Amino acid sequence: MARTRIEHIGIMVKDMDTSVEFYEKVVGLKLKDTLLHTNGVIKLAFLGFGEQGETEVELIQGYNDGLPQEGKVHHLAFTVDDIEEEFERIGKLDVKRIDEDIITLPNGSRYFFFHGPDGEWIEFFQSTR
Repeated sequence: MARTRIEHIGIMVKDMDTSVEFYEKVVGLKLKDTLLHTNGVIKLAFLGFGEQGETEVELIQGYNDGLPQEGKVHHLAFTVDDIEEEFERIGKLDVKRIDEDIITLPNGSRYFFFHGPDGEWIEFFQSTR
């Protein structure tokens, strides 16, 4: 049941290549991994400074381009050590889960989303990275 750190911050982007280039050249982040979501539509890119255990920036293309300019941050993700235990625990609380099941990405990482008190999206994430 341990929540150990902020895993990543998800940011919606319109063009993955442009955004990756920006975060590398302007911010100084390094591209660590990319993958196509299991839904076959959403593209993901994970960037960081190359440190072990760091909080990453996740770029998300193909989810929703219609957000207002100030609403591009999609979610806040926390690393957990047992995704099944957390999924069960959250299900017993007065918390609205967004995902009906735990989702497994092609790289084996697993996650689920739920709402915070103001509708914000929170993700619990068990990483294989």
